Amino acid sequence: MCAARGLCCPLWTMMLGILFTWLLPQLAGRTLEWVGLQYGCNIHSDSVIISLQPKDNITILIKPGVVIPPPTNCYICSAKSICKSTNLEIRPGMTVDYSFACSTPEKFYVMEIQRRIDCNTGLCPFGKVQLEPPGLTGLNRTFFWHVETAQNMGIELNFSTPWLSQIDPSYKCPDSVTYKVNTTVGRSSINVGTFCRSGTVSRIKVQGGGVVALNLPWNETLTGSGFSIANRSSIKRLCIIESTFQSQSDAILMSADYPVGFPNDDLMTWQFVIPVDHSASVEFLNYTFPSCERKTERVEYYLPNYNYNPEVLALDNKQPANIAGNFNLSLQNCDLDSQKQQGLTLLFKVTVQKTPTQGSKIYNIDLTKEKDITVTIMQRPKPKFARQFVPICKICKAQMDCDQEFTMTGGKFYRISFLCHDLNVLMATAVKTIACWNLKACNINNEPLSTPPSLLFLPIQLEIIWNLLAPKHISTEIASSSMKLHQLVSNNATDEDFFYSIVSSDNKSNFQIGTFRPVGPIKKVQLRDNVTITLILQSNRNLSHLPKMDLHISFVSRIEEECIITVVPAPDSTVTLQTPNWEKGLPDSVSVSWNIAMPAKQFGKLAFAKDKMDIMCDTGRAFINIKEQKSTGPDIVLKDYDTLPSSINLFYPFWLNISNCKPKFLSNKLQIQFSVMFTQTKSDLTTILIAACSAIAAVILIIGVAVYCVRKKKKEKKAPVGIYNTKPNTELSKRQRLQRKGRKNKESHVYAVIDDTMVYGHLLKDTSSLASPDANVDVYQPFQGPMGEAPPVPPLNRISKDKVDDDPLASSMRLNEFYSFNKSELNEPIEHEDTSLDMVDQQENGPVLMA
Repeated sequence: MCAARGLCCPLWTMMLGILFTWLLPQLAGRTLEWVGLQYGCNIHSDSVIISLQPKDNITILIKPGVVIPPPTNCYICSAKSICKSTNLEIRPGMTVDYSFACSTPEKFYVMEIQRRIDCNTGLCPFGKVQLEPPGLTGLNRTFFWHVETAQNMGIELNFSTPWLSQIDPSYKCPDSVTYKVNTTVGRSSINVGTFCRSGTVSRIKVQGGGVVALNLPWNETLTGSGFSIANRSSIKRLCIIESTFQSQSDAILMSADYPVGFPNDDLMTWQFVIPVDHSASVEFLNYTFPSCERKTERVEYYLPNYNYNPEVLALDNKQPANIAGNFNLSLQNCDLDSQKQQGLTLLFKVTVQKTPTQGSKIYNIDLTKEKDITVTIMQRPKPKFARQFVPICKICKAQMDCDQEFTMTGGKFYRISFLCHDLNVLMATAVKTIACWNLKACNINNEPLSTPPSLLFLPIQLEIIWNLLAPKHISTEIASSSMKLHQLVSNNATDEDFFYSIVSSDNKSNFQIGTFRPVGPIKKVQLRDNVTITLILQSNRNLSHLPKMDLHISFVSRIEEECIITVVPAPDSTVTLQTPNWEKGLPDSVSVSWNIAMPAKQFGKLAFAKDKMDIMCDTGRAFINIKEQKSTGPDIVLKDYDTLPSSINLFYPFWLNISNCKPKFLSNKLQIQFSVMFTQTKSDLTTILIAACSAIAAVILIIGVAVYCVRKKKKEKKAPVGIYNTKPNTELSKRQRLQRKGRKNKESHVYAVIDDTMVYGHLLKDTSSLASPDANVDVYQPFQGPMGEAPPVPPLNRISKDKVDDDPLASSMRLNEFYSFNKSELNEPIEHEDTSLDMVDQQENGPVLMA
């Protein structure tokens, strides 16, 4: 069979060998253990020999533990018990050799070592207390030292470094090494405290003797007890606990016999040693008031540099802080009512930290002119991870009157300081409410959102919250004329020194409009519902760099959309915006609009951050509507299933509206981010060339038509025979002052074209009867004399009829209608008649009329 299976036989042989190798020791062990139980043989534990001297006053007791009782196969083996006993007592003067019948006796047995130290009748053994007998291991051990003294005397117990820290008696120390100190009142044992290694408790004094217990786990090896007996004197109280601080740290302390109750009408004291340049603060974490029959419980302080020691306080009073130096705290109980069981308990914390440099600086907070404002200073939420020591931060309105939370109200003046090493853990929140229930009655229009100037100088993070409340028929408008706002989009850093958070809210939910910083393109935000505006100023802000706060609010008539944002961009800028409620997405069935202006002589290039809306609608549709504010402008509608265009050029102010549907899945979020880049408008080169060519052609056409008309007119007209106008205005106007000196109203045009004597000279060459040769006959002489208010009448040289009748040429001129005067026409001139003449050009064929 093995041959048929090839390698199967060696494998089976190997597995059987491993199995027997494991089973044989187990069976042998069980057999030997049974033999040991039957015959009383110590098989599984080593033998231990303990020898006690009579003078040691030491008694050792080995007994079962209280957690797990020993099994039937685990007994103590000695010469007397022969592996049948579960208890072993070793008294002074005895030598015992013992062992256990099981391999793990530490699970079932404990050892108690009792020693009596007499400080009452004999010499008290001052100095270090030895851990005797040495070398005890293998079991969980508890050493008890009973220090006996008179009832009116106290014993001082000094603990070696790293000293002790107090814990609740029900707790356990991390390393399982625990100290417990008890004292006796009457016949009752009082637990002064339970302590672990490493802390601030350096010394304990107990009245009337005490008992020190040290618990050690079975695997812990100590060479010393960790304490010494230093003094014996009267303390006149139950106990004194000294807590010494060497650096920044805190300590949790409890009253004696906590949480059972402090003894009746007794007194205990804590002494605190504080290092230089440090200060301490006391905080009561938990306490119970006793049922008193007489007197009253109280807390007494002896404070350094304090004129009213002792400072007596009640348990529920504010406890001192910012204590610079050593101090004492005492707890005094009253006479308890025996019929009631309520006792006095106290759990408190002392924190010691370096005195902050700004601890002495006083900040004046003036809220006298503010109404409806509340300012609260408190700690910011602490980090989740634990630290060994977290310094406290308190706000003080007096040297030792400090709180971890402080509230100021409007109409008052405050002087505060900070007990805090790291002011970044503090924050101040100012809340102001502005309400309008009737538009006509409240008359809140363009009201500035002001901030108390004194708050800006606080060295901590500051949040100023304005709650704007109004009924449903009134909406809110937030405007900024000079500063404007810039929206911080998802890819922007929000570590601004100064920014706003705007939230719209109704009775059901909040709607995060966005986060904004000063100086941007957003001029106005209109919101339908109630609004919360939060101004956040970081603790490390630079006041000199803070811009002017320029937000104003108005209550206006209700708008139907959730939000309308007005954007007025700067030229040559790029504006990036995103839908409100970015983290959670635009809520269902919500509509938001942007009114975007256009800089002069520029156009906007609209682009979306992604090419899809990434939403699947269950009810309705999601829309993006883009419309220029012009009757003939484009109206672009994009739906949730459409692909968004890469860019859209817009040349006029436009609206952009985004409306959401009800998504099919809760994970769907409508998040749309878009940008508009504004650049200078550039005309098309082809358009410019066409316009230029058209203009040139039009000019050429006009010139051609004008030339043609002029030439045609010249052909139709004949050269004039005479050029004298028969109808001049030769009389002065009776309304000279009202007439202007125009060419129509003065006679300078009558002979405007007769400025050459050759015009008529050739007609008079042979006429001897005319005037002397020097006289200018029928020639206009320009007027050279002074001009008056009215234009002068041109001088006419008239010729007598009897001297020219014989000359036919002269007669022809005289009888010419252009050269003759009509008397009646001279006496009745026609006003405003155009008497101008065409210009005459001298040609070879005679005068030609010029256009």
